[in-house]
Amino acid sequence: MKRQLKKKKKNERERCRKTIQKVDYGREINLCVERMVNNYKKGERFTHIEPEPIPSRVKVIDIIYRAIDLIYPGYHTLETLDENSIRYYFGQKSIELFDLLSEQITFAYRHECVRYGKPCIDCEEFGREVALKFLDEIPRLQEILAKDVKAAYEGDPASKHYDEVIFCYPGLFAITVYRIAHFLHINGVPLIPRIMTEYAHSRTGIDIHPGAKIGESFFIDHGTGVVIGETTEIGNRVRIYQGVTLGALSLSKEECESLRNKKRHPTIEDDVIIYANATILGGNTVIGRGSIIGGNVWLTESVPPNTEVYLKKPELLMKNRS
Repeated sequence: MKRQLKKKKKNERERCRKTIQKVDYGREINLCVERMVNNYKKGERFTHIEPEPIPSRVKVIDIIYRAIDLIYPGYHTLETLDENSIRYYFGQKSIELFDLLSEQITFAYRHECVRYGKPCIDCEEFGREVALKFLDEIPRLQEILAKDVKAAYEGDPASKHYDEVIFCYPGLFAITVYRIAHFLHINGVPLIPRIMTEYAHSRTGIDIHPGAKIGESFFIDHGTGVVIGETTEIGNRVRIYQGVTLGALSLSKEECESLRNKKRHPTIEDDVIIYANATILGGNTVIGRGSIIGGNVWLTESVPPNTEVYLKKPELLMKNRS
């Protein structure tokens, strides 16, 4: 019986082998490649097949973490730092960051020159100048981000120490990346600031455009779903919670083009608190100093200083299911 079963299975395998046609996979792959090559040349395809390089997303993300190593020394490094090693540490890390950042800025600026037909004669020098400016900016970034760390600790009773904020809080990570990207943005670096903030967005769910202007002691609690648009202006000591949108009103294609470089997002003055899932829209919308915006509020008009804005308490209905 066993021999018969084995023989039957063997015959079935042989029949399967005979029915399977042999495929020349090498030839088929070559045909696929040929179709790809022909397709990229067609209109409305997005490719970068040019001798001039563009910024590398992988290297830009590496720049973020190298900058964070200098801003929060000792927190994200494998080495143990002390007073004897700190000068060498800063020196080595600064040289590595300068080389990488200047290269990527050069590529970004050169790409803009090629795209708009400008003479590309100072791209490399521009990259070095901005990279050096960024290194010189790090002490100021440390100072302002220290205030953001303190704001998070003081604004959240669940935090046990500043270390916990630096290691664990997605809001601080997003703000740190934003402040790095914002400096590059205001110094005329194309593309790279957006790569940075969109990376932070992908990691934290917090979407901050590098063009936004954000004051000191800024705290985002929880953070997921927060959106802060390009022309948003935020004062000092502002606290916002998850799901908050500081956005623009929906526009037609023509209106969008006409407002591309104009203020479209709200202004939030000092000492404002905005609770979860509130939506504040429009370039003329101003939330006055010291105001509190309650959860789920929808605003397209300004609010005077020291004002509380809340929705009416919803009516709850309870029915006995028995």
